[in-house]
Amino acid sequence: MPIIEPATAADVAVLEAQLGRPPRGIIGIAYRCANGEPGVVATSPRLPDGTPFPTTYYLTCPRIVAAVSTVESEGVMVEMSERLTHDPDLAAAYRAAHEAYLADRALLGDVPEIAGISAGGMPTRVKCLHVLVGHALAAGPGVNPFGDEVLARIGDVCGAAHPVQEEQR
Repeated sequence: MPIIEPATAADVAVLEAQLGRPPRGIIGIAYRCANGEPGVVATSPRLPDGTPFPTTYYLTCPRIVAAVSTVESEGVMVEMSERLTHDPDLAAAYRAAHEAYLADRALLGDVPEIAGISAGGMPTRVKCLHVLVGHALAAGPGVNPFGDEVLARIGDVCGAAHPVQEEQR
């Protein structure tokens, strides 16, 4: 489980500005940008209104969100999903990311309605790069292969390179 820092009142204010709405179900901050602002928030698997919420690591940094949106608009999810069918090592790593995601969420609460469902299309397809990048930032390099790949592709958009990017230099 990644380190999750408690969210301060200042963090909640920043999150509200980042999201354009009050944040829901905050457990804490799972990743901070170089300027100290929240970049990924950890959320409860069940929102306060009782709704199941499978997105444990929610990407909030507007600069990273915009960069990932650009990559998504290029249609890479189809190519990434196709690679899973031809690369057993990649498929195994992506399945392991799925299992890690589920294990992290289980530590935050049991929600039977979403049992076995992670996020972002894991483990069989790539559906949402924002989720995969949020997971990669929260968990660190080597956990989510597609999250790491997108982070390497977007470069340093937030003032601090992801460790995966540093390794590639």
